[in-house]
Amino acid sequence: MLHTSDFDFELPPELIASHPLQQRDASRMLVVNGNTLADKHIRDFVDYLQPGDVVVFNNSRVIPARFNATDANGRVYEITLHTALKNNLWWGLCKKFNRLHVGDIITMEDGTQIKIVSRRVDSGLKMEFLCDDLFAVLDRVGKMPLPPYMKRDAETADRERYQTVYAEPLGSMAAPTAGLHFTPELMDEIERRGARVVKITLHVGAGTWMPVKTENLDEHKMHSEWCCITPSQADIINAAKRVIAVGTTSMRTLESAATDNSKLPDGKRYARVAPICRSTSIFITPGYKFRAVDVLLTNFHLPKSTLFMLVSAFSGLDEMKNAYAHAVAEKYRFFSYGDCCLLFKKGNAE
Repeated sequence: MLHTSDFDFELPPELIASHPLQQRDASRMLVVNGNTLADKHIRDFVDYLQPGDVVVFNNSRVIPARFNATDANGRVYEITLHTALKNNLWWGLCKKFNRLHVGDIITMEDGTQIKIVSRRVDSGLKMEFLCDDLFAVLDRVGKMPLPPYMKRDAETADRERYQTVYAEPLGSMAAPTAGLHFTPELMDEIERRGARVVKITLHVGAGTWMPVKTENLDEHKMHSEWCCITPSQADIINAAKRVIAVGTTSMRTLESAATDNSKLPDGKRYARVAPICRSTSIFITPGYKFRAVDVLLTNFHLPKSTLFMLVSAFSGLDEMKNAYAHAVAEKYRFFSYGDCCLLFKKGNAE
């Protein structure tokens, strides 16, 4: 049985990218194909495509979900929204939230009031925003919710750079970062190579940052995130020669849809995925049987994180440790604003 400590590795802190490269498509790409490694660039991604492939992106748009609010005693709290329950009802993370009580009113910098509805240790504060248009308020006073490992405040440039060029529906509190490498030109080139592009949705929540605090993986609780694959998108995916997921959020959505598919009665199942529009808390670890995805493009992830566990399930733990050791030696840039790797499913290398 594997434990959390099995997914640890050494990472020099100077390899953590705190700022993006000036050009999106300047990132390096490590290709992990069985035990073979190749140092490439993201512009080489299209050379690995085949006619009939379907490349699946997560089109969720990051909201400026981090803001300050003040209580009746003048104390200031930094809050980061992570899960929407209704338009104006959200869960948000907040340091020292035990100072706030159910029924308290706190005030944002533009005067918008927030009512504390409930508190929970794992999710933080449930808050009702007393306004007509929360997204308009956040656009005025919110900041992009950069991950804590960047160790800096959000800058004006992050409003554009911490967003994919194809982002549409608002709802994420973190970027689907594998997509940050793509330009409109690179997206067009995918289809010129005979592959198809499908843009599904998963609104990224707090689970993307949450550390695994239990040594036993079975005891870790994943936060749920809302995702959607429409029937027409499912038809395209099910007709694919290969499915290439751009990012772990696309992967988790596709495999959640494959799980739904596997529960359908015989004779009604699809080739890979069923249409899906629900919350998912899928936790993928070694031993998981992949049903939908053949190839994964993703960034480099944190030690002992659920995402490093996912890529280890997909391409093999020993193979990923070897690949990450190579990435460290070659000074690849890690995490959200870092470089990426192209992974082939273990046992299905080409």
